[in-house]
Amino acid sequence: MGRNYKADYGVDLVFCIDATGSMTPTLDMVKNNALNFYNDFQAKMAEKRKTVSELRIRIIAFRDYYYDKDNAMLVTDFFTLPEQAGDFEGCVRSIKAMGGGDDPEDGLEALAFAMKSKWNTTATKRRHVIVVWSDDATHKIGFGSSAANYPSNMAKSFDELTAWWGSSQMPGLMDESAKRLLMFTPSFPFWTTIRDNWNNVIHYESEAGAGLDKLDYEQILNVISNSI
Repeated sequence: MGRNYKADYGVDLVFCIDATGSMTPTLDMVKNNALNFYNDFQAKMAEKRKTVSELRIRIIAFRDYYYDKDNAMLVTDFFTLPEQAGDFEGCVRSIKAMGGGDDPEDGLEALAFAMKSKWNTTATKRRHVIVVWSDDATHKIGFGSSAANYPSNMAKSFDELTAWWGSSQMPGLMDESAKRLLMFTPSFPFWTTIRDNWNNVIHYESEAGAGLDKLDYEQILNVISNSI
């Protein structure tokens, strides 16, 4: 194949974004770059001699079921880029940083939604990548289960959620060789347990309560493209 060979990938990205007040700078960064993300991402991949034949992005904006009720979770379908770039940008721009109640949020529920995405299973080379942005801790799963809109098919415990990540235990959720989890989160319980015990996880520690203000767009592009 030689030096001119380029690997061709079908890439699914799920962005799990803490949408509470302190995350305004990160949300603004994502919003400001949403329309250009496809071209910028493809340029990064080309630098690595990789091409992406299909790129899809899903958005999960999370807060807190117990405190935020109907505003706790925004979960979209996949947007295919570049064809749906405008719809993707419109969705991202509609997210407002607000709510959250106490400090921890429902990040584990967001992860559960992400894992159960309708992933691309047809591409010869696949990457299923979940990216989590949060500057705070996460509740234990089920903390907000008293809310009327709490999903009935949610994992009932952290152990069950862990089994969902291990596709050998839960076939059909994520491709074992394709899956990646990238976390921009503080070193708080659950986030650190995931980092230390789940496979194919990359953790970039953020400062608690700082809104990820030191994170920049170029870094995000590099981290995602390096994971593929």
